[in-house]
Amino acid sequence: MHQMSVIVPSTKQARRGASEQHPHEPHHEELGYVRSALVTAPTVPRLRGALKGRAPTTALERDLWDAGRDVVVGLDEVGRGAWAGPLTVGAAVIPRGRRVYKVRDSKMLTEYEREALFDRISQWCRAWAVGHATPAECDALGMADAQRLAARRALDGLALKPEVALVDGPWDFVGSIETRTLVRGDSLCLSISAASILAKVTRDRMMRAEAIHYPHWCFDSNKGYPEPRHTAALQWVGPSPIHRHSWVFMDGIAWNGVQRLERPSPQGRLF
Repeated sequence: MHQMSVIVPSTKQARRGASEQHPHEPHHEELGYVRSALVTAPTVPRLRGALKGRAPTTALERDLWDAGRDVVVGLDEVGRGAWAGPLTVGAAVIPRGRRVYKVRDSKMLTEYEREALFDRISQWCRAWAVGHATPAECDALGMADAQRLAARRALDGLALKPEVALVDGPWDFVGSIETRTLVRGDSLCLSISAASILAKVTRDRMMRAEAIHYPHWCFDSNKGYPEPRHTAALQWVGPSPIHRHSWVFMDGIAWNGVQRLERPSPQGRLF
């Protein structure tokens, strides 16, 4: 087995370098070493009819720019509901006056469309980064604190110091700077939409790379999320080293020698 390292791609370029190997840790290779697992998408396909008229806007960014806030960052997470793999947060600082078309919420796009947009978005952004919390950190910290950790790593990877964060969803998982939350922000706000694609593509590439080392769980297609073949593999061979061993799905697995991990309660046990 190998180590899943926490990677934070730097602005416009992913850091490269082989991860150290450890016999008891899961595998992950830096982004520059997973080219064989990428989906090749040389050109951005034509916008599907279902996506027309649903473009995110820069209304929030313009209001903040006009108020003197020069560096506004959009953040979005991916992987929160997965059974395996990292929890990932993308951060994107978009420029004024220039726009990349066909950007949508990553969930509205196909895998091919996201891959085709990735380089265009990363080159267009003033700065971008992606931060991760490993499966072990998700188990140890719980998902809320793991998401805060991934967000902090993403912000630390930016070459610019953001003044305001625009966050998808109803709660502030940043905390360190002024934050504006926006429900459905990934479909309404261009900065958040860009961050969602950067995060989704980066995590998907990681999971396709992991599928080479853990083929039973079909991570190349399900990216660690629940689906029938994933569930069947868990019943057949149990969890992999990159599964989240504290999650409730562990209770439904036929005995395979791996017990569900329980985090100690800060209040201790009552009985």
